[in-house]
Amino acid sequence: MADLRTPTRRLANVMNLVVLILSTLLIVWISVDTFKQIDFLNSRSYMTFQLLVCVFFILDFFVGLTFSPDKWSFFRRRFLFLLLSIPYLNIIHLMDIHLSHDAIYFVRFIPLARGALALSIVMGYLSGNAITSLFMSYLSIMVMVCYFCSLIFFQREAGVNPQVNTYWTALWWSAMNMSTVGCNISPVTAAGKIIAVILPVCGMIIFPLFTVYLTNYVSTHIRKT
Repeated sequence: MADLRTPTRRLANVMNLVVLILSTLLIVWISVDTFKQIDFLNSRSYMTFQLLVCVFFILDFFVGLTFSPDKWSFFRRRFLFLLLSIPYLNIIHLMDIHLSHDAIYFVRFIPLARGALALSIVMGYLSGNAITSLFMSYLSIMVMVCYFCSLIFFQREAGVNPQVNTYWTALWWSAMNMSTVGCNISPVTAAGKIIAVILPVCGMIIFPLFTVYLTNYVSTHIRKT
């Protein structure tokens, strides 16, 4: 019987590569729209592109499920990926569901969360060491969360909050809150206040991993010497 592992592995690598490319393009598109203050709901090209990206994400999930030797384990581990791949924004737009603009803006970032998870997994694969792999995965998630939150904060607060006059101010605010240090900029919108809660929580979860990684790194080198 022919060994199907190599073709399957190649297909998985291709699918992962396409997922990363589409995720990157989505990040760039949302970033440009945010900086230019473009209303994405009225952008037919963006809505179509996001739909195609979500459809490919769903296809990637079911392709992985089809070739997985343990389908139930794969489904349990990647079910969140499937939920994040659903084109909620297109469904809301098609069914004419009325949500607040803040809620719609958060929904827009759901596919980016799917891409961020995929990126974190790929970054983890770059290292053969389990601790380093975990560290790289969480570091990728931390950077993505900080960047996405800065985009949301800038889009919702710019023009409303006199303390937010440039994107770099929003990025600095996001980084300070992620580090749990905080800063003197106070959000005035509902979305900004939500982000102000999410960022420190993420920081408290992720930053202790740096201590674990450094402890393991130092212990390993001491044993070698």
